[in-house]
Amino acid sequence: MKVYSHSYLEHVVRTQGELFDDFARGHPECDTDDFIAAYMRSRTRSDIDEGQAYVCTMNAHELMDRFVLVDRYAPRSGVSMKGFKPDWIGRFYARYQWQEGVTSAETLADVPLAFLKVAYHGLHDLDLDLAVAKVAAGSRISSNASKGKENENAKGA
Repeated sequence: MKVYSHSYLEHVVRTQGELFDDFARGHPECDTDDFIAAYMRSRTRSDIDEGQAYVCTMNAHELMDRFVLVDRYAPRSGVSMKGFKPDWIGRFYARYQWQEGVTSAETLADVPLAFLKVAYHGLHDLDLDLAVAKVAAGSRISSNASKGKENENAKGA
């Protein structure tokens, strides 16, 4: 997949981190995991994936307004993420999506949020590009191993 222009990259990375952090801090009674998963699969995020300049250049507050209006997102009660984790996860997902050339929904499938929340402690001090490269390499290894098992099962059937 061709992703948005490199000229938008740093803005999208920063803004997505701010969006996730703003949600977690502004909605302490709401489920941050649900918000992140819904956003990554949303029309709003898909428009960024496609490089729509208007959406790529929105700030965090404008993106939240659009997500609520266009995607009809309503926060769910639950556990809110604390500390720097939501910001870092937002930045990580945006950078991963761009570097790997996949959609945001595919990013969430490649790197499940539950994994990223645990891996955060070992990754957040690394340069973001290095953290993405390490996780992407592990994801490709895991994906290739799964495909190998599928092929073996198909041959044995």
